Amino acid sequence: MNQPLSTIKSVVVYHSGYGHTERMAAAVAGGANATLVAIDSDGNITEDAWAKLNAADVILFGSPTYMGGPSWQFKKFADASSKPWFEGKWVNKIFGGFTNSASINGDKLNTLAYFFLLAGQHGGIWVNMDIKSSNTKASLRDDLNRMGSNIGPMAQTPADASPEEMSSGDLETARFYGARVASIAAQFCPLNP
Repeated sequence: MNQPLSTIKSVVVYHSGYGHTERMAAAVAGGANATLVAIDSDGNITEDAWAKLNAADVILFGSPTYMGGPSWQFKKFADASSKPWFEGKWVNKIFGGFTNSASINGDKLNTLAYFFLLAGQHGGIWVNMDIKSSNTKASLRDDLNRMGSNIGPMAQTPADASPEEMSSGDLETARFYGARVASIAAQFCPLNP
């Protein structure tokens, strides 16, 4: 029997350098009905945030793509996750992830692959996208999945654009993905006693 969506405990843990990834994290969290946990500028989260991650059914990773991978702040968080890894606290949790960069490609795939491998190291279950790419001549900047990603949502925001100028399609793709991850989690997570 599926667990009701309202009982799924989801956490979006993310780092945002300039506010774009924070906006994307909010969209994912809106779709997943998730709690947001921001990684600070020193790469840290609070003890309360670690407790939320350990208690979650779903963990969604988010980071901008800098120099072909996640930010160093996210990597510091990932290294610190070796403690829950050692204790097996995240085994069989549902995972997903998302990223943003200024360039169309920007090597965003490497960031999503990093998240996928991190989830795998924790013994987690990764949820892919289920939105076909918007890849015809008629496609527009605000279409769903305009970046053509299958692993998780990718967004592109020009380097001189504010977070408010992000593509509405990228944000809606993120929201839709959050909802998908929560829906998949409801199928996998046992009913809470």
